Amino acid sequence: MQTVKVAKDFTRFPSGRYIRNGETSGEAFRERFLVPAIRNGEKITIELDGTIGYGSSFLEEAFGGLVRSVRMKPEDLNQLMILVSDDMTLLDEIKGYIKDAAAALK
Repeated sequence: MQTVKVAKDFTRFPSGRYIRNGETSGEAFRERFLVPAIRNGEKITIELDGTIGYGSSFLEEAFGGLVRSVRMKPEDLNQLMILVSDDMTLLDEIKGYIKDAAAALK
């Protein structure tokens, strides 16, 4: 199982939706960490604490974009991806983006 600490392994300053917005974008995070692990069927733990915060565009592209990219049901994705944060509202926000992206694929 892989563990990614966003603040340590990616950036303390996550921002933007697309790579064209910068290398600290949600798309960059998704493509570097999430997609490879999920496509390989590897469990991944994402530790979200320690950053200066997250914009909605970053989170939606990283996690909603993951659903669109790998075309996986939220319940299947939850078997492979474990989100860790002391901020429960952040976890709920991410789960909402995952759910909304899955609903839009139907």
